[in-house]
Amino acid sequence: MARRVVRLTLDLLEELDAPCRTCAAWQLDPVRRSRPCTPQEAADERAAWVSRVLREWGSCGRVVLVDSRPVGHLVYAPPVLVPGADAFPTSPVSPDAVLLVSGYVAPEHARGGLGRVLVQAMARDLLGRGGIRAVEAFGHVGGPVAPAGGAEPAGATQVARCTLPVGFLGGVGFGTQRPHPRTPRMRMDLRSALSWRDEVEAAIERLRGVVRPAGVPAAERSEPPAP
Repeated sequence: MARRVVRLTLDLLEELDAPCRTCAAWQLDPVRRSRPCTPQEAADERAAWVSRVLREWGSCGRVVLVDSRPVGHLVYAPPVLVPGADAFPTSPVSPDAVLLVSGYVAPEHARGGLGRVLVQAMARDLLGRGGIRAVEAFGHVGGPVAPAGGAEPAGATQVARCTLPVGFLGGVGFGTQRPHPRTPRMRMDLRSALSWRDEVEAAIERLRGVVRPAGVPAAERSEPPAP
């Protein structure tokens, strides 16, 4: 399978087969979040938001393609452009960070490392812009977030369902910035993320060097060595 990571575009947004494609909870203010919204209306709101962020800030996501088909993505933006962030008890996001809004990998491609690939692509993009030190995200602990006796602000539960699991965030380099029993705010330093990637790749190369069989003279090879 051929895979590559590309920038999120409006065309790719239309192709994404993910539950959050027709969810605009992050993009709406509390008043509009509280109103009924059809899936098509939500998809239109999400597309309009992506278009606005692309104009005002630039690229706001990465999509991983497998055999030219989008199978996973991340969406991120400055918190000032994400009204839904205010619904969390662990907000606000730190002023030096960008907010990881949502992410998804198709179930048939889960546990294949695509989520990590997307996070690293996001880190490289943000480091190249300058002035951004970290990425933060609101994670969820355990299963899907459910209402808690009306304790959450209006629309908070809807937004919380779009959060990423704490286990995934911790596995790709996020640490807890502000704890919470259900939706902690997590943080990943961008430079640490890329240096961690380099260290892992170097360790893999060292391991390959240990287990690589002794070289065979070119004249005796029956086929090219595996990459």
